[in-house]
Amino acid sequence: MIVKRNFHPGRVLQYVRYEMLAASGTAMLVAAVHQAGATQFGLPFSVAAILGSALAIFIAFRNNSAYGRWWEARTLWGGIVNSSRVLARLIITFTDSHAHQPQYDANRATQFKKEAVYLLIAWVHALRMHLRTENNWESLLPLLPTNEWQAFQQSHNKPNFLQLLSGRHIYAAMADGTLGGFDSFQMEGQLLALANYQGGCERIKNTPLLRQYDFFTRLFLYVFMLLLPWALVADFVRMESLWLMVPVSVLISFVFAILGKVGAVNEDPFENRITDVPLSALCNTIERDLREMLGETALPSKMQPENGFLN
Repeated sequence: MIVKRNFHPGRVLQYVRYEMLAASGTAMLVAAVHQAGATQFGLPFSVAAILGSALAIFIAFRNNSAYGRWWEARTLWGGIVNSSRVLARLIITFTDSHAHQPQYDANRATQFKKEAVYLLIAWVHALRMHLRTENNWESLLPLLPTNEWQAFQQSHNKPNFLQLLSGRHIYAAMADGTLGGFDSFQMEGQLLALANYQGGCERIKNTPLLRQYDFFTRLFLYVFMLLLPWALVADFVRMESLWLMVPVSVLISFVFAILGKVGAVNEDPFENRITDVPLSALCNTIERDLREMLGETALPSKMQPENGFLN
């Protein structure tokens, strides 16, 4: 996620380099043709104006839809942060509340709290890697029970498998007396919420923005950039500033190209790009909070923006 206010011009141009090459080449070709005396070639400016208006509508719709997807992804992860904290609190407080029971075992209870919260932390990191198609699963080894590692590696949907492990862990604690009464019902409610958040993230990940909007936006953009110099050249010839048409045409094309690129980079918020939802920072926040709830003091360092970007 970009957190700085000002962008480096070179990095901005890198996003639209192909569009700028097409716009520059076309503008210089039109100027060269007119300088050679072929002044009969040209278009009324109204052609570019009408096409530009249609292109602006397509870009606006696409950008609004792309931002809606990005913001929904951020909202889902905000829910994950909250539900993770609630579930960890329930695990700890419900376990501690049974300390007066005859079958309560302090060592077993402490082990259950740590394993259950660590499973939750592992689920958060696994969902991040699942959405970003990363494969650094070995980083989760310290968070998982040793006897479940093989099954975890073989599972296709690893976050879903960790949800299953969490459910089994809770009901095993119910059976041995670590938990009791209706404790599992409230924990299941939070597991359900986390499962729904995962499903929402997977829906965004696996369902692209309607391809027809992407295709026609790109098509209209290139048609507009190719026709714009032909529509501008007559006015600059009358001004006796033929070659000034080139930078003006490129500048106008640059504006439309950047607006189009904004929607393109925001429509897929889980691709591990600088414009995406900062999943690593959110996972870091969750892990720090949950470990602190367990009473740990050796917490991971809080992630900070680097060069204006938060991963």
